[in-house]
Amino acid sequence: MEKILVSSRGVNLYYDSARVLKDITFDVMEKQVTALIGPSGCGKSSFLRCINRMNDFIPSARVEGEILVGGSNIYAGGVDVIALRRNVGMVFQKPNPFPMSIYDNVAYGPRLHGVKQKDRLDDTVKQSLVGAALWDEVKDKLKTPGTGLSGGQQQRLCIARAIATEPEILLMDEPTSALDPMATARIEELVRELKKRYTVVIVTHNMQQAARISDRTAFFLMGDLVEYDATPKMFTSPEDKRTEDYITGRFG
Repeated sequence: MEKILVSSRGVNLYYDSARVLKDITFDVMEKQVTALIGPSGCGKSSFLRCINRMNDFIPSARVEGEILVGGSNIYAGGVDVIALRRNVGMVFQKPNPFPMSIYDNVAYGPRLHGVKQKDRLDDTVKQSLVGAALWDEVKDKLKTPGTGLSGGQQQRLCIARAIATEPEILLMDEPTSALDPMATARIEELVRELKKRYTVVIVTHNMQQAARISDRTAFFLMGDLVEYDATPKMFTSPEDKRTEDYITGRFG
């Protein structure tokens, strides 16, 4: 039985007077991979940042409507935004390990949230690196800088860092766009594993990637959600001509 974890209800996003998202309404299912596709500047990443309130850091940003996570509106008054971001992890386009050791990169979030015991931190670091399919490659060099890893390893380190706080949701903003095909394949394989434990929302420009790894796909265009459906249906028999044109490469 599918369960809804994130519900977007009539979400509008403005930067000053420019409206960049228009009445976005759809549901994200628990423990599935939902891909957000569409041309550059169509609102995919802006919507992704609405789910963990990253747009709060942009002074000109204003959000209308509701986003429910586990049934609670994250834009209601009095929401603990720090707790929200602990529950909604984020992985960015370019790998961005902190300038500290591999161990400290992963332990950073748990320490921030009050975990001090060394054995507990050790366990969290190991489990997170195992979960990000990186442990075997780095277990003998945990004290070396995270920035010394290859690009693909750095991105998996960032995934380990994101899951170290035990989030329910993992947001990924084009996590493979800066990586080579081999590293991309590793991350895609990892995403398929991660959905056993997390709900994943991924922004991608790569149609083949969306088709390979997602259960559902949302197609954004000029701030509108044009279509949202099960990925196989979206890629074989979309309802909207604009979706078909984009997926087949006629524009975008």
